[in-house]
Amino acid sequence: MRTPLILCMALCLCAAFPLGGAVPSLDGGRPSVQDRLFRSEAVEKKITEVSALLTNPRLRRMFVNCFPNTLDTTVHFRDEDGEYDTFVYTGDIPAMWLRDSGAQVWPYVPLCAEDENLKHMIAGVINRQFKLLCIDPYANAFNDGPTGAKGSDDDTGVPQDPNVWERKWEVDSPCYPVRLAYEYWKVTGDGSVFGAIWLDAVRKILDTFRTQQRKEGEGPYRFLRVTDRQLDTKARVGLGNPVRPVGLIASSFRPSDDATQFDFLVPSNFFAVSILRKAAEILSDVNKEYGLAGECVALADEVQAALEKYAVYDHPVYGPIYAYEVDGFGNRYLMDDANVPSLLSLPYLECVPADDPVYRNTRRFVWSEDNPYFQRGKAGEGIGGPHIGTHAIWPMSIMMRAFTSTDDEEIRRCVETLMNTDAGTGFMHESFDKDDANNFTREWFAWQNTLFGELIIKIIDDGKLRILNEISPADMEK
Repeated sequence: MRTPLILCMALCLCAAFPLGGAVPSLDGGRPSVQDRLFRSEAVEKKITEVSALLTNPRLRRMFVNCFPNTLDTTVHFRDEDGEYDTFVYTGDIPAMWLRDSGAQVWPYVPLCAEDENLKHMIAGVINRQFKLLCIDPYANAFNDGPTGAKGSDDDTGVPQDPNVWERKWEVDSPCYPVRLAYEYWKVTGDGSVFGAIWLDAVRKILDTFRTQQRKEGEGPYRFLRVTDRQLDTKARVGLGNPVRPVGLIASSFRPSDDATQFDFLVPSNFFAVSILRKAAEILSDVNKEYGLAGECVALADEVQAALEKYAVYDHPVYGPIYAYEVDGFGNRYLMDDANVPSLLSLPYLECVPADDPVYRNTRRFVWSEDNPYFQRGKAGEGIGGPHIGTHAIWPMSIMMRAFTSTDDEEIRRCVETLMNTDAGTGFMHESFDKDDANNFTREWFAWQNTLFGELIIKIIDDGKLRILNEISPADMEK
């Protein structure tokens, strides 16, 4: 969810179509066949199947545009004698974020069992992600080769590997590769990605998580940038605000790449617990590394216990809810950001059950004006965050609301809002102005596009196709 610094001022003003060029039309949003970067027969088959089920032509076209957008425009797959390697752009930024790349290809994993080429491509993503974690477990984004830092300058003086685009420490960054690899293994049964590099990556994740529990002091990580954006650097000359070592893992930055205020970022700690347990299962079943698996489980148990003790706040209106950030001293930040992992997204990431009472309370809180980054306007309602500024709603929050909902009418309203706020492009965007969806950021943002396709498939797979087909043209733009 990055905004290049050179575009930051323009995007903060919510300039429509900030990247320039012609806006893709609703009737032909996909690149021509010869210009598509990767083709999957299983994905094309799924597009045909879903399209035949959707009776709303606008929704059908949006699905056709969005679901394959990652494959069409961001995947750079290499097969060198069976050594699979895949570099995935975020869209308009030619760098590979561990988070984004894992999330971008995630919706295609269920189709791997019927498409060997797709299976190899996703294995290439996993292989690349593990290698990048071994290069620098603190980095969030990487170059396609050792070309030097591109995203920003780090003024701490800490040497940066030339493979690194940006070195913002975010707990969720190493979580996404494990989530992707685990699901790939469950779908395909292929354990070939869990070799020596995987084991090295797990050890680095464990070491980094433990270091960032801050039990032995503040650790080696610093991030300092000379900037007029407060959320683009860390306080105390790159260290961040103090935390008390209570078992939680400090995250210097959020999934939005904005700096945390209180460094124990609660959604990301929940995510860490989930992937540590998944890693332990892989280590036991595939690698027979029972000792290393035990270390993962022990750390997961410790973080889980700390979350139960320090992450819950008894709100005067909503009852017990999860805070967004805490510091172990009793301070907390009550909000939610649209970026995933968010509090809203916890069941989607399999971090808490959807019927967890504290989560249900939290869900009501974050989708209300008591959340300072919830917005309601003429164009729609949803959650934004500090990254773009006030008045901005992220479609990702609306999708997470639908993913985590059991209410058919709520799901329908979410889909209608997503359809109404594409600014006529047939694609999702990073954010849109709450009062004017034609003012949006990032014309080309593959994660949001593919996530929209994933949502439509989930609704159908849940037996709720009627929700989609009940949306008629007359219902649009009310």
